[in-house]
Amino acid sequence: MKVALITGVTGQDGSYLAELLLEKGYMVHGIKRRASSFNTARIDHLYQDPHHPNQKFKLHYGDLSDAMNLTRIIQETQPDEIYNLGAMSHVGVSFDTPEYVGNIDGLGTLRILEAVRILGLEKKTRIYQASTSELYGGMPENKNDKGFYDENSPFYPRSPYGVAKIYGYWITKNYREAYDMFACNGILFNHESPRRGETFVTRKITRAVSKIALGLQDKFYLGNLNAQRDWGHAKDYVRMMWMILQADHPEDWVIATGVTTTVRDFVCLAFREVGIELEFKGNGVEEKAYVTACNNKDFKVEIGKEVLSVDPTYFRPTEVDLLIGDPSKAKNKLGWVPEHDLASLVKDMMEGDVSLMKKDLDLLKAGHNILKQAE
Repeated sequence: MKVALITGVTGQDGSYLAELLLEKGYMVHGIKRRASSFNTARIDHLYQDPHHPNQKFKLHYGDLSDAMNLTRIIQETQPDEIYNLGAMSHVGVSFDTPEYVGNIDGLGTLRILEAVRILGLEKKTRIYQASTSELYGGMPENKNDKGFYDENSPFYPRSPYGVAKIYGYWITKNYREAYDMFACNGILFNHESPRRGETFVTRKITRAVSKIALGLQDKFYLGNLNAQRDWGHAKDYVRMMWMILQADHPEDWVIATGVTTTVRDFVCLAFREVGIELEFKGNGVEEKAYVTACNNKDFKVEIGKEVLSVDPTYFRPTEVDLLIGDPSKAKNKLGWVPEHDLASLVKDMMEGDVSLMKKDLDLLKAGHNILKQAE
């Protein structure tokens, strides 16, 4: 039985990857940070009775800032594969916490690589490092001749997050070459799902749209509506992570869809899933979105209602306007083909959030009824 160790197992990618590996018969160990509140909602369904003889999923308390702890966990678990998905991955927040991001996203990668080397597991353990499209910084002159970013495109990170991740990228490559380790970078472009964190723009959109459709919220605010991203489904991307570590040779790979969409268009797609059409008026910080049609009888939103405004608070100090990846290498060498397009991704996210917000609405109604009965 193969053994895998996942950092960041409680996150979006970690939870989907754990599911995939368990389906493939792996023993899966995950590292989670200690917190005073429960933060395992994405993986709670993977647990069995810890005393069950066939339990194949186990959690360990750990932190990428703690080298001794990481070394101990790797020594105890003796993994065949390590997936380093743990990170402070919010680009905007990285400007507020640059030292922390450098410590976790940059040096955290080094701590894992060095632990594997010190423990003499270079020939046993294969390592996947979750890299990011933020390495490219959206610099147009660095695209390939097809207008995409690929494995050979120069890097120009434009956030503390991107800078920290570029250290993780190069130290992974360095250890691969210096110590003959099977260590790979997966340069992931934006990937989303119903499990995406609530502070990320796609999930912020689908949650807000669901609330507006159900009458729980009037409007919401976003930053740069013109920003363009290459959005894929996290399920497709974690499958590629696994494929990378099954390859014959360690290499670095771009994981992307090759299709780009503006934030504005993502908003329109999300509203369309609940039968609402929008019209945008104004430019820049004055741009707003208004309802022009509501074609779903389950949702009653007033025609002409303002549902979105731009808030410059959400602009980044150095904005990356366009990111689009070229997955040709992954498709040609490993046969990876995404199973989800953008429309199915938005549908999946909207179905999840509408269902979630309906539960909130039911709770509000139940509470209101209790209060009325008590009067």
